[in-house]
Amino acid sequence: MRLTTKGRYAVTAMLDLAYHGEKKPVTLTDIAKRQNISLSYLEQLFSRLRRAGMVEGVRGPGGGYQLSRDTTQINIADIITAVDETIDSTRCGGKGNCQNSHPCLTHDLWMGLSEQIRLYLSTISLHDLLKRKTVRQVAERQDKPPTPPGLDIIIREETRV
Repeated sequence: MRLTTKGRYAVTAMLDLAYHGEKKPVTLTDIAKRQNISLSYLEQLFSRLRRAGMVEGVRGPGGGYQLSRDTTQINIADIITAVDETIDSTRCGGKGNCQNSHPCLTHDLWMGLSEQIRLYLSTISLHDLLKRKTVRQVAERQDKPPTPPGLDIIIREETRV
């Protein structure tokens, strides 16, 4: 299956927004820093997510983005589709022209796999991911300021004394 960074980054950014936006709007700059994604790339993705009705911008001081629907109403397949990403395991993009303008021998097999992946991702909401302990642990770790290089060694040495 081909899932480019566009789809992966969109899901990651939306999960970050769902986690951090529970109390207030979240800026794209904050998401970019936490997830190590280019700000200009996030702007492009959020433009598409806004058009799809998944996020809305909040202007003014304390502004940023927030989800426009409840986390239970946004599934992973919808996020991927919103940024014009396809869930496709075929070589032909699902067009059936993989071999001399006709379906290849395994076209139906790969189409079936694509549909199973799409169905699977459509059953997972942002809410489902937020309930996962590992997701919360990673989000909490990302919220902590990074330790300056070398300081972690000093801290470990001092705790041994």
